[in-house]
Amino acid sequence: MPADRTALAALVDEIGRFYVRDRALGRAQDDMVRALADGAMPSEAHIERYLAAVKCYFAGFEREARAHLADVDRRLAKVSQVQFNLTAERGVTARRVEVTQGVLERLLELARG
Repeated sequence: MPADRTALAALVDEIGRFYVRDRALGRAQDDMVRALADGAMPSEAHIERYLAAVKCYFAGFEREARAHLADVDRRLAKVSQVQFNLTAERGVTARRVEVTQGVLERLLELARG
C-alpha cells in the first residue's frame, strides 16, 4: 500500500489531537511521529502496522459513538412524543376550561335573571 507522506503526516497530526487512552494506538502514534520527524518515509510495514492500530481503535470508537447517538436519538424521540402528547392534552384541557366557563357564566345569568 503506497502511502503519500503528506496525507500520512496529516492523519498522524489529526490523530495527535485526540486524547488516546489505548496503549497500542498510543505506541503506534508515538512511533509514527518519531518516524516522520526523522524526515524519511516510514517503511510500508511500519505504515501498515500504524494504519491497522488506527483502524482497530477508531472502528471501536465509531461503534461506541454510533450506539450513543442512537440512544440519544431514541431519548429525543420519546421527549418529542411526550411534548406532543402534553400539547394535545393542554389543548383539550383549555377547551374544557372554556366550555365550563361558558356554562358557569350562563348559570350566573340565570341566577340573576
